Amino acid sequence: MRIAIGSDHAGFRYKEIIRQYLKKKGHICEDFGTDSEDSVDYPVFIRPVAKAVAEGRFDRGIVLGGSGNGEAMVANRVRGVRCALCWSDESAEFARRHNDANVLSLGQRMISEEQALRIVGIWLETPFDGGRHLRRIEQIDEE
Repeated sequence: MRIAIGSDHAGFRYKEIIRQYLKKKGHICEDFGTDSEDSVDYPVFIRPVAKAVAEGRFDRGIVLGGSGNGEAMVANRVRGVRCALCWSDESAEFARRHNDANVLSLGQRMISEEQALRIVGIWLETPFDGGRHLRRIEQIDEE
């Protein structure tokens, strides 16, 4: 799977860990930055990830910050992106099964490193259920 990943300074450490995890799992991963823990404005790094997914250049995207909230907000402003802020195994599973989330947002200050990696794994492996959920996804994408 081709995955775009980006973070601000507050998500940088987990971004680097997740990037290595993805590579070990055989995924193609492109890093959209940031490149350090120096303070930056997250939209500069998150919006390009979301656009790359929306344009079909990547299958999925992962965005990270301190809480993940602002990152999810930025990503969800891009038409065609369904970004889910996940904090547990269950939230990751339902983000895929029910919402067909194509971008995952994580908060480095909110969850442990182990939990973040578990969430990423679940989110990558869980299929979209379709059915009644497809109708709702189509409604999300309406103008």
